[in-house]
Order: sequence, then structure tokens, then C-alpha cells
Amino acid sequence: MENAIRDWRGRAYLPGPVPADRTRMFRLSLAAMAAISPLQYGFAALLAREGAGLTLLAAWIAAQAAGALPALHLVRRGRLGVRPALAAGAVLSAAGLAAAGLAGTAWPLALAGYALLGGLGAGLVYGVCCEVVASWYPDRAAARVGLITGAFGYGAVPLLVWAGLAPGSTPAAFVTAAAVAAVVVGAAARGLRAAPALWWPESLDPRTHTLDAARLRVTPDAARQFLLPQALRTRALPALALILTCAGAVSVFDVIVVAGTGMWAAVALLVALNGAGRSLAMRGSERFGRRRTLAAVLGSLALGQVLLAAGMTAGAGVGGTAGAGAAAVPAGEAGHGALLWLGVVAAGLGGGAFYPLLASLVREFFGVERHGEIHAVVYSAKALAGVGAVALTAAALTAPATALLAAAALAALPALAAPRLRLPGLPATLPA
Repeated sequence: MENAIRDWRGRAYLPGPVPADRTRMFRLSLAAMAAISPLQYGFAALLAREGAGLTLLAAWIAAQAAGALPALHLVRRGRLGVRPALAAGAVLSAAGLAAAGLAGTAWPLALAGYALLGGLGAGLVYGVCCEVVASWYPDRAAARVGLITGAFGYGAVPLLVWAGLAPGSTPAAFVTAAAVAAVVVGAAARGLRAAPALWWPESLDPRTHTLDAARLRVTPDAARQFLLPQALRTRALPALALILTCAGAVSVFDVIVVAGTGMWAAVALLVALNGAGRSLAMRGSERFGRRRTLAAVLGSLALGQVLLAAGMTAGAGVGGTAGAGAAAVPAGEAGHGALLWLGVVAAGLGGGAFYPLLASLVREFFGVERHGEIHAVVYSAKALAGVGAVALTAAALTAPATALLAAAALAALPALAAPRLRLPGLPATLPA
């Protein structure tokens, strides 16, 4: 630590050379996140049905959200290496995908294989990949992590296209996805490693970076470096967790509802925009600020629900219902109407972008030293989001338009609250 450089707030940095394989590590992380995407979005679109399927999806979301916190804690403390963590994630994720394709009506196998093992595996991969990328890009961690979490959204598109073109091949598609996940995440386990503690690229002076007035106006630094117990005592942390719960429930619900129309092109577009919107939102937040961009993203998500409800209501009197759809939503005009497609675009752009924005706000509010642990606590609220998605889907079985309007309200309330979020740790007499 005697060679460390300190900025104006006392944070320490250890500048060092940029490794030649840093870009390769980023690409491996992005590929690993794409490989585990079918566990959430593929299952939600193809296999989530009323009853058992919805329960399995909720259990998977809870296991995935819960698996990230202990994984990050052990990796950051040096008690679990990146390689064994990702190797375990590769095995568990592949087992979950294989169970999703082969379990069929065998409830115990699906619960143990897909929901528990697959959820824990995805949590390991998600948490470790985000931590590794953030450690090697400390000067632009938010943008880089946003890119790899985007892959977690659009990585399921090939599976959805395959299953849409050949509906009877869904089990084979999931088994193939299991093999791909084992190979891709296994390759990431061999190539990824975390940066040394306090590492900073030597080509950029950290003191100059932290004093950049233009950056500080849009994305200010935390007032101080919070420990996890201190962060838990602030108002900001439960507010971020509540936003994730509401928006996460609506995001998963949309995939199930749109899949219920039988329009697989719309489902693929929704999931693709779910991933691509994350990168677009992070770029926008660098210019307009995280909180304003978060409010816009949640507003887009709420607007998407209203448009979807309007499109489905317009077709209700023409085409009846889609019999075996996940949410039994109206077909007819709704299957081809412009309102439905506009709703897919708006919901897709807003349905995933809030995840990296919330992660960036955790860094902005509580500092970087314990960012992984604090964000894992916020991300664990996704378990409640899974329960909310199941409740909305159950309501959509009988009244899809009403459920979509309820989802719109669930997204609109945090959209109104997002601009009011404030940096914790500042004196109340200072202007925000």
C-alpha cells in the first residue's frame, strides 16, 4: 500500500499495466452471460405455464438471485477463486438447462435440476462475470458491465427462434443449450481472473479522473465508501431494492404474456431489445445521469404495458383467445396490430435496462470498495420479483388486459420515484 496513489477523497489506487488479454476476458464474460440466458428468458417464453411451470420459474429466479451474494462474498475475500466458481457455474447451469428440456412432467427432477441447480449456477456465472469485468475496467465499470448483462437478455434469442420455427423441438433445443453453456462457461472459467486489489490502468491518472468536473456533474461519486451494514441503514438501498422488485416482476411477466400470443417473432424481438436496451441505457446515463435515465427506462416499461393491453383489448372481440398460451391472452387483431408491436418495443427497451442502471446507482451511492456485496443485496430482491411475475401471470389467465394495466402501475410508481433518489451520506442542508 505504500506505493498507492490517493485521490482527493482518500481512496487508494495501485496503477499497473493493462494485461494483453483484457479484451479477451471481456468477450469471454459476455459469451458466458449469453450462454446462461435461456435459463430465464427461454424457460419463461417456452415452458412457463400456469401452475407447475410458473412455480418452477419463481423458484429459479429466487435461487439465481440468492446465489450471487455468497459467490461474490467468497470471491472478493479470496476464499473462492474465479476458476472454480465458474467451473461450478458451468456444470450447474448445464444441468439446469438439460433438466428444463428433459424433465417433462417429472416435478422433483425439474425442481431440483432446473430451479435449484440451474438457478445457483446462473447466480454464480452472473455474479462472478460482473465482478471480473468491473475489476478490469474500473474507470468505466458501469458501461462494461451493462454490455455483458445485455448478453444475459438477448442470449436466448437463438433458442426462441429455433423453438418458434420447430415447436416440437423444444426439448432438443434446451439440451443443445445445455451443451453450449457447458463449453462456453467452461472456457470462461479457464480464461477469466480478477484484477489485483485496487488495480487501476497506469495509462490514466486516477486523480485526474476523479476530479473530472463534467463527469461528476452527471455521475457523481459516492460521498464516502460505505460498508454493507452502513448501506443497509440508509433509505437509498431499500428504495433501489423496491424498484428492482417492481420492474423485475413486470419484465418477466411480459415475456410470458407475449409468448402466450403465439407470435414468436414478437417474443424474440422483446428478448433482443431486453438485452440491447441495457447498453443503450448505460450510454444515455453517461450523458443525462443515472436517475433520469432510470426514470425514462421505467416509463418506457410502463408505456409498454399500456400499449400491450390496448392491442390485446382491440383484438379480444375478433379473435377469441390463444388456447395453450402461457397467459391465454387474446389473439385476432392483437396478434397483428401495430399497438402490440409498439408495446413489445417499449416493454423490451425498458424490460432489462434497469438492471445495469441500478448496479451503477449502487456504485454511485455507496462507493466501489463494497459495491459487489451491496449490489448483491439489492439484486437479491429479484426473488420477490419472481413471485410478483407469477402473481401477474395468474391474473392474466382470466383478465390479461387488467393484469397488464396493473403491471403498468407497478412500473410507473418507481418511475416517478427514481428522480427523487439522493446520494446518501451528504448533509441534508446541501443542495442535491
